[in-house]
Amino acid sequence: MEICHTVKTSVARLIEVAIATTAGGKNLLFLFSLTLFCSGALLFLVEPMFAKMALPKLGGTPAVWNVCVVAYQALLLAGYSYSHEVAKRFTPRRTALLQVGIVLAAFYALPIRLPEMLSSPLKQSPVLWLLMLLIVGAGLPFLVLSTYSSILQSWYGSTSHATGNDPYTLYSASNLGSMLGLFSYPVLIERHLGLIEQSRLWEWGYSILIVLTAGCAFSLWRVPQVKARESNTSPEMGPPPTRLQELKWLALAFIPSSLMLGVTTTLTNELPPIPLLWVLPLALYLLSFILVFARKPLSYDDTVLETTPILLLVVGFLIASKSVLFPIFAIVLYLTVLFFACMACHADLALTRPSVAHLTRFYICVSVGGVLGGLFNAIIAPVIFKSVAELPIALFLLALAIALVCSRTQKVSINRLDFILPAALGVGVACIALWLRSASFGASPWISFAVFIGPILVCFSFSRRRLRFALGFGSILLAGGLNSGHGRVLLKERSFFGVYRVSEDKEYRQLIHGSTIHGIQSRDPARTREPLSYFYETGPIGQVFRSPSISQRLREVAIVGLGAGSLACYSEPWRHFTYYEIDPLVEKIARDPRYFSFLRDCSPETTVVIGDARLSLRSASAHKYDLVVVDAFSSDTVPVHLVTREAIELYLEKLADHGLMAFNISNRYLNMKPVLGELARDAGLASVVQDDAHVDPNELSRGKFPSTWMLMARQRSDFAALASQPIWQDVQIPPGSRLWTDDYSSIINIIHWF
Repeated sequence: MEICHTVKTSVARLIEVAIATTAGGKNLLFLFSLTLFCSGALLFLVEPMFAKMALPKLGGTPAVWNVCVVAYQALLLAGYSYSHEVAKRFTPRRTALLQVGIVLAAFYALPIRLPEMLSSPLKQSPVLWLLMLLIVGAGLPFLVLSTYSSILQSWYGSTSHATGNDPYTLYSASNLGSMLGLFSYPVLIERHLGLIEQSRLWEWGYSILIVLTAGCAFSLWRVPQVKARESNTSPEMGPPPTRLQELKWLALAFIPSSLMLGVTTTLTNELPPIPLLWVLPLALYLLSFILVFARKPLSYDDTVLETTPILLLVVGFLIASKSVLFPIFAIVLYLTVLFFACMACHADLALTRPSVAHLTRFYICVSVGGVLGGLFNAIIAPVIFKSVAELPIALFLLALAIALVCSRTQKVSINRLDFILPAALGVGVACIALWLRSASFGASPWISFAVFIGPILVCFSFSRRRLRFALGFGSILLAGGLNSGHGRVLLKERSFFGVYRVSEDKEYRQLIHGSTIHGIQSRDPARTREPLSYFYETGPIGQVFRSPSISQRLREVAIVGLGAGSLACYSEPWRHFTYYEIDPLVEKIARDPRYFSFLRDCSPETTVVIGDARLSLRSASAHKYDLVVVDAFSSDTVPVHLVTREAIELYLEKLADHGLMAFNISNRYLNMKPVLGELARDAGLASVVQDDAHVDPNELSRGKFPSTWMLMARQRSDFAALASQPIWQDVQIPPGSRLWTDDYSSIINIIHWF
């Protein structure tokens, strides 16, 4: 709350100064810039804030952010369309009165919160439900804020101020506020404030914006208007944009929008879908607008256009070879590519922007392109593609745009070799990919890494001819898609919750989400009932099920997260398993004996409840389960809402008097031990952890994976036999650890960046 108080005090003084500048038109640019800065900051603060509110309702899947961005872009387009119509029909002074009225009306829709009437997701259409949630919960304030950028620039362009003939400079102030608002959320606000406090702080910021808007409206009566600028026929206004020019704007807006969401999806498939990874791509997207629309923009030459193809080849190599980078390297690489792409496209937008009379039309075209990019990634691509193909498509379109649209200083010449050589390169890459899919080579990432270097170097030799390079790059991406990276692919499916692959090699069949294996089964008929990977009999969870003092009392077992159904192999005549799985597609895969037979062969009576575990578990009887296993993952990350104080309280409510809770916290990127340790301490529970990182080579060859598991119980005596073993240790909680709740969580401090 100290942050809230500081903001109230400091900004209150800023308002006084801003309002004082309206007299006689002095410092008019400062007032309008400050208002747009504030509106931009509020607009892009609410984006990650509301998405984080909605994230737990859909299992923490990365797709939540992409769908939210589509809704934001659609509302932004609606705001631009409103501004365009208002600017055509009313004078700036009348528009100002109308703007003050709608800003005040939207204030009564605050505070920002999840609407209770839509608390349960629609199982058949989570996208529709999420869009409804956002529109009802934050739609009106967001829509009002989306009108500010174009409508205030229109006001400013109608004044006699010295810079009134170039209101585009205000666009940088709006985007600067947007970018700083985005960065402040994960770095400052999320780390120190819960969601309720965040909503209150945002409400205070909106109150400040009302005052600043009134100041801008008041200034229009104090500053002379320029009639010439209100006429579209004035010579200084220039001709209206052609249809071809508008299509070009659409394309140049579509590509960065699609690429931004594609990069976000790629990063959050491996790292947690947290606001930091939402914010970074969007912030760079906005930064490019700031730089190219600045009053004194950076000099633009062919540097960006010459550097971008090199970056494209690096990313194309990783995509085709199915290589995986450490988190920090992946973040730096993908964000660098995104920034150069945005600069290439947005700089062309800035250079071809129309005069003031056609300002709102220009922004509508840019907004439509952004919405189409978002719709393609969040709505269309998950339906028509079985893998995350939207990122390679956006990269290819970027290469084409550089060749055909952004090449202002280079005449595009075309000959036959520009088509023949890329086609030949694609055939060669396809042969390599098909060769790698053989059982002998599919399991070796090093071979895949090595054989794709040649085609990349060949494509680099095309870089002097941009069209040839673009087509060659596209052929590598297209043919490289034949490389499965994980042996022979039996199934590839995609749902709202992720992309799943079932593949096999000579020994095992694997269920893969992203680049993480979530279950394996031996192809040896004698071993098909063995639990492997993280569930191996000598591993932590196997010790729980095989412990003589524990096994007999594990009669009712609840498991959050189905995967391939490996834990069903710990079945006994007296034991019943109930799985809680959010994605119906996962159950379909686990029950199909063509892929996995754990459920059929080990525990045919197993129950699978479809839906988010936090919602589904509420209907279970109190004290029903002797063991609650939390093994839910989104690729390699644990959904945050399953490891909060409220989640622990729910598990305890359903846990028998001497029951156990077991958490699979195996992770390449997150250290979940202090989080779970703090939760156990807060609930007064006994807890122990086993980090089974050093697996015996013989067991490793037989399908055992390193894993980390934590046990919790009301009394230490409930797992005393295990706790007495040195491999089970007490949890060490670092000083300063903060308790995770549904209102507060922050993952930044527990990420393994290297």
